[in-house]
Amino acid sequence: MAKNATLPVGESGILKAIRDFLTGLLQKGLVDALLVPLELPGGGNVVPTMVSDAGKLGAANPLAPVMPVNSARLVSDITILSQSPKRLGVVLRPCELRALVELVKLKQANLDNLLLIGVDCPGTYSIDDYGRLARENKSLTTDFLSRFGKGEEDPLLRKACQVCDYPVPMNADLTLGLVGVDLDKEVLVQSHTEQGDRVISELELETGKDAGREAAINKLLSRRAEKRQQLIQHFQEEVKGLENLMATLASCINCHNCKTACPVCYCKECFFDSSVFEFEAEKYLAWAERRGAIRMPTDTLLFHLTRLNHMVISCVGCGMCSEACPNDVPVFEIFRLVAEKVQKMFDYVPGRSPDEELPLTAFREAELTDLGM
Repeated sequence: MAKNATLPVGESGILKAIRDFLTGLLQKGLVDALLVPLELPGGGNVVPTMVSDAGKLGAANPLAPVMPVNSARLVSDITILSQSPKRLGVVLRPCELRALVELVKLKQANLDNLLLIGVDCPGTYSIDDYGRLARENKSLTTDFLSRFGKGEEDPLLRKACQVCDYPVPMNADLTLGLVGVDLDKEVLVQSHTEQGDRVISELELETGKDAGREAAINKLLSRRAEKRQQLIQHFQEEVKGLENLMATLASCINCHNCKTACPVCYCKECFFDSSVFEFEAEKYLAWAERRGAIRMPTDTLLFHLTRLNHMVISCVGCGMCSEACPNDVPVFEIFRLVAEKVQKMFDYVPGRSPDEELPLTAFREAELTDLGM
């Protein structure tokens, strides 16, 4: 059962309360460093940064409505080969936490010596929209959270965020709760592990209550579920049939940005980056002569279908794939559509539990009998 505490929000506002909390983690020696989003000078961007000097946390902003990278990839880079005894605190959104759990299952990350701090996620803007809005409004984060607290939906949120079905962290040691909380007065701090209990005790946080939180979460989930079904139903018609799917992918230039941005597309040597797809000019000419025409670049459909087959069971719906696409190919919508069906088929939620086996790595005799398998 979660242990509840609060961070009082004074006249200095919610960001000051969060920054003081993070500063306390370093000053009390509860962690040796923190991976947390920091505002860059000029206020137009926020980037994940590893901080060991508490004095740098005056620019920390894990509540900023922007996510330039799914930080599960960064935690993977830091931990996959690490044998350091130093303790790292990582501040992550729910989709980042879920992706990290999937990477652990795939042996691409480990949770040793990590303090996992999850943050309720109201959603994020695209990088371009955030940069423009942040330059126009220096109090963008607090204004955004104020609207969220009133239940207002922001039409500028990335599509992945508008239909997100898991806006509350899973498997965190600590959750910084924003849903169902009066953010003018406090931030809820929930501990889910002994490590989390220790933080609450060491920082001498006030005991809190989560009254109203469950109802607020359910209301948010209901709103997003409705939008998700609308998206899936509409997009399913758009890509129905091979010709429609090819037309949807027509502007793909095989840049592989979606693969690079995806937090769970983890292969160190990708088949599609290998020499297998380096062809001599004569082959292109021969294919064109045989078929009458050949689309360039080649193999874009094969690339996306192979990626779907490879990792759709672990797709957390963060939408970083679409964010990275230079030609606005609806990669997120394609993956969300397929993931919705595949994950339901296996009753699997990516990131739900580190102990839950990946469906395609475990044999169950009675599985998929309703499909005649």
